[in-house]
Amino acid sequence: MVVVHALAVAVGLVIVLATGFSALRTVVVPRGEVVILTDVVFSGMRRLFDLRANRQATYDERDRTMARYGPITLLVLPAVWVVLVIGAGTLVFWGLGIHSWKVALETSGSSFTTLGFYRPPDLPTVLVAVGEAATGLALVAMLISYLPSIYASFERRELLVALLEVRAGDPPSAVRLIIRHHTIGRLDQTNELFADWERWFADIEETHTSQPALAFFRSPLPGRSWITAAGALLDSAALLLSTIDTPHQPEPQLCIRSGFLSLRRIADFFGIPSDPDPAPTDPITVDRSEFDEACRTLAAAGVPLRDDLDDAWRNFAGWRVNYDRVLVSLAGFLMAPLAPWSSDRSVYYRQRTLLPRPRMRLPSRLRRRRAGSSTTHSDS
Repeated sequence: MVVVHALAVAVGLVIVLATGFSALRTVVVPRGEVVILTDVVFSGMRRLFDLRANRQATYDERDRTMARYGPITLLVLPAVWVVLVIGAGTLVFWGLGIHSWKVALETSGSSFTTLGFYRPPDLPTVLVAVGEAATGLALVAMLISYLPSIYASFERRELLVALLEVRAGDPPSAVRLIIRHHTIGRLDQTNELFADWERWFADIEETHTSQPALAFFRSPLPGRSWITAAGALLDSAALLLSTIDTPHQPEPQLCIRSGFLSLRRIADFFGIPSDPDPAPTDPITVDRSEFDEACRTLAAAGVPLRDDLDDAWRNFAGWRVNYDRVLVSLAGFLMAPLAPWSSDRSVYYRQRTLLPRPRMRLPSRLRRRRAGSSTTHSDS
């Protein structure tokens, strides 16, 4: 019996330490690390939400359901931490001589919440009670700092997404953005726009891997999404560089590189495969007829186009290939609202079923840090 009690104490202490370490890595460590407990909670909750979303007939209903996924799971996670710590404390108190499971649970709950409605009987249990109370306070302190950080990052992300509607419409369209800039006489002065989005991509790479719940926080309006906004902006840059007859501008090139590196690393974190070094001639999900239709729309609006559209198509595809697959995969993974050249060609919309959901894991290839990826265009 002594061995069983000692084992209960050991198991309880291991659970407390593992839970505390998981919380520390999830909340405090500023790096996109895979935390098994966090992975299990988010993956399990995603399956529950997917079951409900798959039964709903319209996108608006599914969007309302999935809009709750990120925030609810973010609240479930600390609840899991609390349950694990109180349960582990129950094991420890029982192993230290409180032989009634009910009393051990009451003592653990009293200690964790610092309510003090049950007094431990001796010094060892008093020490455990103090340690559990300190653990509870630490978890509360981390949670208090974690939630404001999450929402501050969300607000930063959504500011540019909302502003893009002024230029690119809702849903965002690269063609519409270029036409609007041409109409107001700013087509050759887009450097500031792409510089802002270059910084935006760098920001979401850091926040959406160190705080992965953010990827699932949906925009306040159903038609908006950070991933479709990213796609429209990147396509605008690709069209400006390949098809629109304007003076050379360096910022669209830098923005595309910042964008595809950011999206690939976010996809890598979630276990979504991406090609680190695509060839300019690899196929893309936008076909030539769609490109030609976009060119006709641009020409009808008076936007100056390059003379050789065959060469323009090759250049556009050479730019788009850097982010094409990862953009479409993320749009399906996040169940993004319908938008041209991004979510409208994801598996979700083609098959009207949800993508298989990768676990929140970090592939081994990401641990072998790449010095960078390049194609003919991305390094030009």
